[in-house]
Amino acid sequence: MKQDISKIADKISYIQNTLSVVNGKWKLPILLSMYSGISRFRDLQRNIPNITTRVLSKELKDLEGNKLIVRIVHDTYPVSIEYKLTPHSHSLTPLVDEMIKWGKQYKEK
Repeated sequence: MKQDISKIADKISYIQNTLSVVNGKWKLPILLSMYSGISRFRDLQRNIPNITTRVLSKELKDLEGNKLIVRIVHDTYPVSIEYKLTPHSHSLTPLVDEMIKWGKQYKEK
């Protein structure tokens, strides 16, 4: 019985780890927008309804801190900044796809 409890505790811990990275109202919409090819701050803001500049900036920093995106500063005038997905972020694709599928089914009920 205790072994089963420890396995459940491990699973809970893994879920909590995942949620600590993608939890919140904005992280997944940002990633989904980036999966579709959007890479610039203003384009992300235009593509995600109701996200503020401040919130987008904070969420991008969080995603960068979790190594899901990288911030690339181009040495141009004016300076241009781009955000790119890391290979690590692509490991979330199956999870995001399943969440979309589940959300669609849930909404239809």
